[in-house]
Amino acid sequence: MKHGYVKVAAVTPKIKVADPAWNREQICEKIKEAYRAGARIMVFPELCLTGYTCNDLFLQDRLLSETMEQLKQLADFTEGYDALIFVGMPLVYQHKLYNVAAVLQDGKVLAFIPKTHIPSYGEFYEARHFTPGNAKPVMYRFEDEEIPLGTHLLFQADSMEGLVVGCEICEDVWAPAPPNTGLAMAGATVIVNLSASNETVGKDEYREMLVKSASARLIAGYIYTSAGEGESTQDLVFGGHNIIAENGSVLAQAKRFACETVCADLDIHRLCYERRRMNTYEENLQDGQDYRVIPFHLEEEDTELTRTYPCMPFVPDDVTTRDKRCDEILSIQSYGLKKRYEHTGCKTAVIGISGGLDSTLALLVTVRAFDMLELPRRNIYAVTMPCFGTTDRTYDNACRLARTLGATLEEVDIREAVRVHFKDIRQDEEKHDVTYENGQARERTQVLMDIANRENGLVIGTGDMSELALGWATYNGDHMSMYGVNVGVPKTLVRHLVRYYADTCGDEALSEVLLDVLDTPVSPELLPPVDGKISQKTEDLVGPYELHDFFLYYMLRQGFPPLKIYRIARRSFDGQYDDETIKKWLRTFYRRFFAQQFKRSCLPDGPKVGSVAVSPRGDLRMPSDASMEAWKKELDQL
Repeated sequence: MKHGYVKVAAVTPKIKVADPAWNREQICEKIKEAYRAGARIMVFPELCLTGYTCNDLFLQDRLLSETMEQLKQLADFTEGYDALIFVGMPLVYQHKLYNVAAVLQDGKVLAFIPKTHIPSYGEFYEARHFTPGNAKPVMYRFEDEEIPLGTHLLFQADSMEGLVVGCEICEDVWAPAPPNTGLAMAGATVIVNLSASNETVGKDEYREMLVKSASARLIAGYIYTSAGEGESTQDLVFGGHNIIAENGSVLAQAKRFACETVCADLDIHRLCYERRRMNTYEENLQDGQDYRVIPFHLEEEDTELTRTYPCMPFVPDDVTTRDKRCDEILSIQSYGLKKRYEHTGCKTAVIGISGGLDSTLALLVTVRAFDMLELPRRNIYAVTMPCFGTTDRTYDNACRLARTLGATLEEVDIREAVRVHFKDIRQDEEKHDVTYENGQARERTQVLMDIANRENGLVIGTGDMSELALGWATYNGDHMSMYGVNVGVPKTLVRHLVRYYADTCGDEALSEVLLDVLDTPVSPELLPPVDGKISQKTEDLVGPYELHDFFLYYMLRQGFPPLKIYRIARRSFDGQYDDETIKKWLRTFYRRFFAQQFKRSCLPDGPKVGSVAVSPRGDLRMPSDASMEAWKKELDQL
């Protein structure tokens, strides 16, 4: 339960049609297995206590009375289990038969939830036996207790804020106005569905789409459990297609025809964060008053996680998906720049090229935009500005890149200008401090701006989102431009964009130089080289970008607090970084992120390309003077 996680299970037992006693035994065994696996919400299929395919046997007193006897034994069995358990069964109330989910916990029946939409088309004959469920709960007498029966019921955990469970049954999710909408708007963050959906060719894909879309639309967890082996195959076959989804993503899915139990960790706090973030998601408090809330108890414990978090959340694992994403991002960047040129009427671009990744990507994007505008590539001024830290390798790559792409290469050696500036401000050239470094960066920006004025062009910014998140940019130096094409691209993705361009450009010479750029250490090259090689490696100073991009994504996109980020980082980077290294750079990330907001507050325009952005005009409305004490308090617990 810690950090908002709760393990849930979708369980399909093997059953015998019309044998409630045997089925109850199988259900009990599955409860024990799922509980040992850590599941605290368990969902069994529709009518699984009797079997879905009993047909007219549902009208027999003997079957119904035996079902109630087995429900009593099943409830007794659950004593000592602090799990919320949903089991499908038939139930008679005032001479009508209902298809219900019995909700059990710790020896008690908490409620009965009836099915709302009763199908009577195609292969379904439920209307022959069952009555549509009532919304407003009524009281059903069971074992000398009054048990609520109705669809407008919610189950709220006492030990986890935000964990509220609602229930619907099979056809309900297929209906045009499913009960899950009202349940979610009344506060449910988890929807369970007890189903007996038979298999036909292609139906599994549609079923998965329904579950994914419901979880996305409702910003909820969705547990879908379907009938499987043991149901009558007289006319239909049931595959036990169990699915657990969260906010549009499938977390776990059973292999069909295997009676497979699937478990997953739902992140309730993440769902609550998403609902807070999306102001178009409106819970209807007035309608919520029509729902009865039933509390249930869960012991507070540290859920053992089975879900994984990718080390590079901005970069798809699948190569095909990654290539498609890279092409899409390059299009977004170049179309944004294209529009800026159409609006301003400018015909030239000025880019400072260093032979590094960011300036390489900015130049590639600019070339793509100019090609779309049908402007000659020679109108792109690729300016190399060697100074104290420039190495032969990066200088040569910058020149080769500009020539290969057909841009106009212009070299401005800034050494003497920087020395004059140092003399003016009384800076000792041998003192390699922040003034020494930033003086070079600001001189380069001045050169670029003045060349842009000379050529009536725009200075294209090269800095990426990871640098901006960490404040790894010289204020009014490389921090400034007239349009920043990389501001929405994290460093881990920059590398893949350049690699994609190298693999798909069809130009051997261009591909060769791009691959060498990819092989060059990331560096601002502001300190003198040692033996002709780069002496200043960015990741040695601020930390590994793969860690910082991981921290950035889960802080901004998912709203995770520091301890939760640390927990999943340890799991994701196991074997790559030890605990102390992760702690060190997590502290660095938060310190720099809060301290450097003033730089992000005055960023130049640039396109958002993904779900995370740091522009003050886009996703991040953050005060420049925000205190990080609340976050530091949690970091101090590491």
